[in-house]
Amino acid sequence: MAAAKLQALWNHPAGPKTIHFWAPTFKWGISIANIADFSKPPEKLSYPQQIAVTATGIIWPRYSTVITPKNWNLFSVNIAMAGTGLYQLSRKLRHDYSSEAEAEVAVTKE
Repeated sequence: MAAAKLQALWNHPAGPKTIHFWAPTFKWGISIANIADFSKPPEKLSYPQQIAVTATGIIWPRYSTVITPKNWNLFSVNIAMAGTGLYQLSRKLRHDYSSEAEAEVAVTKE
């Protein structure tokens, strides 16, 4: 039974014998790196990088469902990219705006 499922995966139009499998598989590295950066201080995050990761994650899931063959690996990696990018952007925005508010309060107290 397992051999038949592996054979079906191997011969799938978006299987390991095609770029349709490997491109999204390597793209998981971006999401994994973004998850690893959750522990990075928010001031070290980059707006352009996180906007690009988020935009890619928001734009491409639709494409992955309308192409032939449907590529669920591409769909899932882009959803993960959107999620991690949005989370990182929210961390950066909260840090930048709360830091500015704290700085303004400190200036008005002086």
